[in-house]
Amino acid sequence: MKGIVLAGGTGSRLFPLTKITNKHLLPIYDKPMIFYPIQALVDAGIRDILLVTGGRNSGDFLRLLANGKEFGLAHLNYTYQEGEGGIADALALAEHFADGEKICVILGDNIIQGSIAAAVQAFEKQERGARILLKQVPDAERFGVAELVGDRIVGIEEKPARPKSPYAVIGIYLYDGTVFEKVRRLVPSRRNELEITDVNNAYIQEGSMSYSFLDGWWTDAGTFESLLRAANLVAETSVSKSGDEDQAAESATSAPQ
Repeated sequence: MKGIVLAGGTGSRLFPLTKITNKHLLPIYDKPMIFYPIQALVDAGIRDILLVTGGRNSGDFLRLLANGKEFGLAHLNYTYQEGEGGIADALALAEHFADGEKICVILGDNIIQGSIAAAVQAFEKQERGARILLKQVPDAERFGVAELVGDRIVGIEEKPARPKSPYAVIGIYLYDGTVFEKVRRLVPSRRNELEITDVNNAYIQEGSMSYSFLDGWWTDAGTFESLLRAANLVAETSVSKSGDEDQAAESATSAPQ
């Protein structure tokens, strides 16, 4: 399976921070934001990765990431999105890279605590269609929200005033090779963008959408509030992990020989 990180856009909600850099190059605690989605793919066993970027600072990604050696990669692929056509428009640029294979798409501002390996493995066994990841949240109206009937997902509504469930569709999507045909059939939304929710609903309508629940915390980092939340969550997790490692080392040192 191949991985695609979508890191374009202007980051207007984070202005003036994004006046001189791409949103996905901003720091989340001790690493640039873009490190986290790439690491999530690598930890799930995905080594063939394409980064879709855009804007005036796209060259900074190459200077920062090079060929992905820091992630244990032999090579990292890049492509450029002109303008702001939406998430599905950015995804369309990956068709040649995907070359008919299954893909795992992750938005560049998605930060997760846990692993997506189980979802990736489940999708590898899935004959066709798509799989999305869901997370229960207290403010579902901020996101695309999944409507579930029994164990089936019957629809996704974008930023509903009255959510039909507390389950947000997080920015990690697994698709088969038909995704690009679905993108080509999309009609621009009121924002004049090609919406990823419309892609997901196309899979739902043909009865080939499945889902997994994400373990651990998740946040986006596209606003000042969520950028701060992401940094705090990563910091707390890092401190907790460091404390556990120190305690384990101390126990090993003090254990009777």
